[in-house]
Amino acid sequence: MPTDYFADDPRTNLERMLAGDLYIADDPEIARRQQRAVRLAARYQAAYAEDADGARPVLVELLGALGEEAHVRPPLYVDYGSNITIGARTFVNYNLTALDVAAIVIGEDCQIGPNVQLLTPTHPLDPEPRRDKLEAARPITLGNNVWLGGGVIVLPGVTIGDNAVIGAGAVVTKDVPADVVAVGNPARPVRGL
Repeated sequence: MPTDYFADDPRTNLERMLAGDLYIADDPEIARRQQRAVRLAARYQAAYAEDADGARPVLVELLGALGEEAHVRPPLYVDYGSNITIGARTFVNYNLTALDVAAIVIGEDCQIGPNVQLLTPTHPLDPEPRRDKLEAARPITLGNNVWLGGGVIVLPGVTIGDNAVIGAGAVVTKDVPADVVAVGNPARPVRGL
């Protein structure tokens, strides 16, 4: 018989997810929000192909917030979109995967290279709850003027400080302070700026 992880918790899985607690993604409202994101991301890509500037209202509808003069090249892959904030004048290159189960905050004047992954979801290390499909998420925050090179992966709960540069292909497993260059897997600061 499967374990009832939520026997004393009256909240829905959506409520648990939004609180940052363990949940199971079987809530109909979670599925509806995910489908909305898929639909809007596809509409954005199609609209962008016809008129990049004219596609902006679709992106505004998809995301939680989009700063002035921010530019996102599709395709864009998100879980919900509504948990993503992109600051003014930030440029996002092709193929961003931003799994926004928790908040993803991208500051102003950032440069996001192609094929970057911002991954907020987490799963239990213990095999039984993982097999039972429990998950949670931790937010990701990029400060202002951060540059993520192509193919960078940022893991759950990471904060990258203002002006930091993350070298192409790096895997960022823990916070990176402001004003440094960090490279490698796992990413480590190699020099100040």
